[in-house]
Order: sequence, then structure tokens, then C-alpha cells
Amino acid sequence: MKHIKIAAGMAGTFDYGAVRKNMKEALDAGADYCHSDAADMYDLRNLQLVGGHLIIKAVREITDKEIECHLYAKDCDRLFIEKIAAAGATMLIVPAENFIGAPLAYIINWCHEMGMKIGLTVGCYTPLCFVDESIYDIDRLHLVIHGGGKPPAGEEKWAWRRSSLDLIRRARKLIDEKNPSCELAVDGGMRLENMEPVIACNPDVMIFSTAIYHDPDGIGAAVKKLRAAIDAGAEKYHLE
Repeated sequence: MKHIKIAAGMAGTFDYGAVRKNMKEALDAGADYCHSDAADMYDLRNLQLVGGHLIIKAVREITDKEIECHLYAKDCDRLFIEKIAAAGATMLIVPAENFIGAPLAYIINWCHEMGMKIGLTVGCYTPLCFVDESIYDIDRLHLVIHGGGKPPAGEEKWAWRRSSLDLIRRARKLIDEKNPSCELAVDGGMRLENMEPVIACNPDVMIFSTAIYHDPDGIGAAVKKLRAAIDAGAEKYHLE
């Protein structure tokens, strides 16, 4: 049975005042990765100036598990990459819509030079074709599936965009054909009660924040619930 990895995220609902305590509890309970969102003043308006090398350094002091830095920004220079690498990050994930062409080639090379993996985010309404050329050279294709639009019938609000499941299936096919060693990650709006259709699409990594840190039974219990549900889904859909 396939082991779909859990990444414990640090989105807007995360308590940064207790970053070490909260993240350690999630990782000790079985989360595979720490997922640190880093945002500038523009690209992710509700998470301005979070994440980055200081947060990564704090988490690195309490774990030897992988720490990925998910950047929401329009610029990324070598200095930023050097700082997060020195702090202990193992992967940088940048938005495909903001980094294409020669700038992306430099970022890919810098990350690999510094011993980090590199991922590309397909964000809200970004076409999957933005990664057609780079898919051969990246370590993670990261799909952000929350967004807007009209919610499905019977629901008051959206959990993710209505196009999301089709996007995940197409991304899985692209990876399997072009770069099977690349991880497929899914991020946004997933909860215990709604994530089974995502599991059925065969991701490699699932990112959770609210589902972990707002569970009434606590962080450790939340991770264990997610682990059990993901494993049950992987078995149900015969994922290998």
C-alpha cells in the first residue's frame, strides 16, 4: 500500500508564537514534512511577511525531518535561497506563474547546488501547461486547489475549485509520463470529511494546516486521524 505523505503546514491559522511546540507535536505524531509558507507583501495578502529562514531555523532545531519552504512571491534571489538552505530547508517551492524562462533555470540550479530540492506551484487558476517544459527538472509539482467560483450544489462555500480533481488527475499523468521521481503534492481546503476524492487521484503528499491545528482533540490526535484516513483511502483505491 502506498504511503501518502502528510505535510504539516503553517498557514494563516497557525500559531507562530508556539512554532516549535506545535510543529514538534505534529511531526512527532507522524507528519512527514514541515511545510513553511513564506510570503511577501503582495502575492499572499493574508499571510504577509511570514515564513522564511527564521521560522525554518526554529523548526530545524527540533526535528531532522524535511522542511519545505513554499514561497508566495514575485521575486526570489540567490540570497534568499542561501539563507533558507543555511537555516535547514530541504526544498524550495516557487509559483510557476511568477518564475518561468531563464529566472527559473537559475533558481533550479541554485537549489540543487545548495543541496535542496525544487518544486513548482500551480496556483489558483494557473494552467498546468506552465510546467510543461520544467517538469523534467523539478522534484515537486505542487497543486494549490483552494480558490473561488460557485460552490457545488448543497454547499455554502467552496472547499476547493471545481476544476481541482481534474487538475490532480492530469498532473498525475504528466508526472508519470515525464518524470516519475517528481512528487505530486496537493494543498488547500482538505479536511477529514472531504479529502477522499483527492486521495483517489493518487497524490504523493497532502498538505494540512487547519485540519491539524484546529482539531478539538489536539494536534497529535489530528495527525493520527489524518494518517488513518489517508491509509484507508490508499487501500480502498489500491494505490501502490
